[in-house]
Amino acid sequence: MAKLSFPSHLFERVVRRAALPPGVAYLTALLPALVAPPLLTIALLLLLHRTLRVASPPWLTAVLCVVSVPGAVVVRIQYTDLVDRRTAASLGAVLPPDVATGFGGLGTVFLSVRDLAAGYPGQLLGQRCVQHGNTFSIRIGWKNRVFTAEPQYIKSMLATDFASFEKGPTFRDVFQPLLGTGVFASDGAMWKFHRDMTRPFFEKHRISDFDIFDAHVATAIAQATARLHEGHPLDVQELVGRVTLDCASAFLFGHDFRALAAPLAYPFYRDAARPRAAQPAAFAPAFLAAQALTAVRIRYADHWPLAEFWTDRMAAPMRSVGRVLDPILEGVVAKRQARRQEKRTGEPETLLEHLVEYTQDIKVLRDELLNISVAGRDTVTSLTTFAVYMLAEHPAVLAKLRQEIFSRVGEKGRPDVEDIKSMKYLRAVLNETLRLYPPIPLNFRTSTKGVVWPATTPGAKPFYIPPNTMIPYGPIVMHRRTDLWGPDALKFDPERFIDERLQKYLIPNPFIFLPFNAGPRICLGQQFAYQEASFILIRLLQAFASISLAPSAQPPESRVPDDWHAEGAPEWMRREKVRPMSSLALYVMGGLWVTMAE
Repeated sequence: MAKLSFPSHLFERVVRRAALPPGVAYLTALLPALVAPPLLTIALLLLLHRTLRVASPPWLTAVLCVVSVPGAVVVRIQYTDLVDRRTAASLGAVLPPDVATGFGGLGTVFLSVRDLAAGYPGQLLGQRCVQHGNTFSIRIGWKNRVFTAEPQYIKSMLATDFASFEKGPTFRDVFQPLLGTGVFASDGAMWKFHRDMTRPFFEKHRISDFDIFDAHVATAIAQATARLHEGHPLDVQELVGRVTLDCASAFLFGHDFRALAAPLAYPFYRDAARPRAAQPAAFAPAFLAAQALTAVRIRYADHWPLAEFWTDRMAAPMRSVGRVLDPILEGVVAKRQARRQEKRTGEPETLLEHLVEYTQDIKVLRDELLNISVAGRDTVTSLTTFAVYMLAEHPAVLAKLRQEIFSRVGEKGRPDVEDIKSMKYLRAVLNETLRLYPPIPLNFRTSTKGVVWPATTPGAKPFYIPPNTMIPYGPIVMHRRTDLWGPDALKFDPERFIDERLQKYLIPNPFIFLPFNAGPRICLGQQFAYQEASFILIRLLQAFASISLAPSAQPPESRVPDDWHAEGAPEWMRREKVRPMSSLALYVMGGLWVTMAE
């Protein structure tokens, strides 16, 4: 029986080597599966004619050939479902409940893409969890996906049954143009190679060198102060994004992109045009554009070429990324080769210099640096931006945090590792921000074999997960469940990471809190992110006594829609003063515009 599914490995070969438009390459790769059912139909009709002397009129032959393609799809789906149900029953299990998705799941795909552009990250999935339970099945493109926000099942995927799950072929193919074979997007031996290559550089003494942080944060605060003195609000998200870009480029590449050298943007209502960033900082918007496109593609899964039929929209931003990175990479490789010829030794000063000790392949180096940029720079920007948002919305929390900072390092003292480690309330503020606004709100795994997940309620049957099933899981949904975090789960309250609620909820079940993943694939840059975000917030609150949102500076198209605050709107939305959005990492649509008092 012909399997009408998209052979992504064939698409990779056709579109990237033959340079065909994505949609043409998609149909070319799909051609055998489309042609096989009609050819089989014609063969059967010829056999009937020769053996039984039964002739089929041309119009009937044509109709049967046309209906054979969807017929083959239906037969395959029904056969697969039957096999999965019988396998589940033989194991004393059931399949996760189905959510109606319409023909081929197209309605769900379009709703998901629309939700990505105009909705609230994870809220649609959260609603479905309320309706169907925390684990359910969605059919998209005639393939089942199992979504879960159940900590016990996420723990199985990430840790206790790690070998039975991987990122999977769909994830790898969609992310390949952006992240290549880097640690974030690879599996198996390739993942282990990148992990082992990168891990040694994230030792404590390296991520605790705050000289890079201090210089760039000082520049950022000076820019913020100057802008506020002009009488204009400023976009904290843009400011923090430039700090983290310059810090990351210096730490990773040894090449400061100097994004902070460009003037800050003014609010939309000012007549002056938005200033153009310094040329090296062109890396940031190009890389962000590529991430946003990847987030759309993963929702279309294998079928994304149909949404970019004639033009590969990823090509242009990735060329811009390459124009910035490749000369840097080539320079470091050349430097390493010269050092070897001169037999000079010394400890690598940057991650890039560390990586070239393992490989001089420019593509491998670029892939790994881009992966670490997503895992480090983007998550820190997200965490710090939403922490400032929460401090602006909760003045009492801001005052208590300033008091802790001043009691430990004073008004101007530079914090060190021990200072940050001692600031329990600062860590609680960051953790509570990560709980409500996890930088990666949605992640994915794929089962490599059939697995059984035990029931979470007494008397219920366990769930059977068939092999090769893509499993999206939602930290943002899990982090907001009232049964896991208490009735005030949607309230921002850092005390929950300090008071008796810590012992009641988190300590007995640590997998309810996964801002940096867990298990063998836990984020390498977790401590780096905590250190950098802590340093930025300490310096910011040493310089400014209060923070207030500036809604009038928010671009009109990015303001919270009226229906978010209407009666009956989901509580996730009703609380918001800004619009959280997600490409790969969570961000504020239109920026986080604030005023601050020195």
